[in-house]
Amino acid sequence: MAVSSSTMAIKKVLITQPRPDSDKSPYFELARKHSVELEFYPFIILEGLSSKEFRKQKIDIGQYSAVIFTSRNAIDHFFRICEELKVAVSQDTKYFCITEAVALYLQKFILYRKRKVFYGADGTNKSLFDVINKHKENEQFLYPCSENQQDNEIINWLKANKCEFATPFMYRTISNDVKQVLTNFEFDVICFFTPSGVKSLFENFPRYKQNGTRIGAFGNNTSKAVEEAGLTLHIKAPAPEAPSMVTALEKFLSRHNK
Repeated sequence: MAVSSSTMAIKKVLITQPRPDSDKSPYFELARKHSVELEFYPFIILEGLSSKEFRKQKIDIGQYSAVIFTSRNAIDHFFRICEELKVAVSQDTKYFCITEAVALYLQKFILYRKRKVFYGADGTNKSLFDVINKHKENEQFLYPCSENQQDNEIINWLKANKCEFATPFMYRTISNDVKQVLTNFEFDVICFFTPSGVKSLFENFPRYKQNGTRIGAFGNNTSKAVEEAGLTLHIKAPAPEAPSMVTALEKFLSRHNK
């Protein structure tokens, strides 16, 4: 596998997600500003659980008054399952989202009203908990997540605060074949967004060595997965001064590519 020298300017960055649909994505502005080449290649594939698989969990969506979303994928699969099961989501349902971007994505599915859509100030779990804490009285929470990936910090907080909640599995993550992209190209930075993405790297390359490549991670669980895999983490988001991976990359490139 091609490796990168840590002393050279950053020229090529791998984003382990699908390429954005819009050319107006801030990623492309970042690439122009810092003269870097961005490659987008998803390290994981999401597979929705069937309605039959979901029913086996014996969770009645209609009994819950609030939903916690930590990704757009969770939103997609929540409303897909509701449609397949012909569940009418109450107009009074409250939604608690990890970031404003995730919250705004709800506009695809609901009439967006600020009095029922809430999001954390800086993209961290702590800011999400602060918001939930203000509105948790008499609420029953659903936290839709992947069959093989849940945020235990969120689950532990809900337990510690004696919230009534359920964690329905609505999709699963599968490692993508990334051998070709990592064998044929040299990357100065690789950015991960889920622990499953880190797992995929080592399923494709069990003997992977970092060798100077900088690693970025979005989310506490992803950062933990990077470090537990024995990799050195250079770029971490969200943070108060870097709520997104784009802003974290911006700060890193501004320092590094002087």
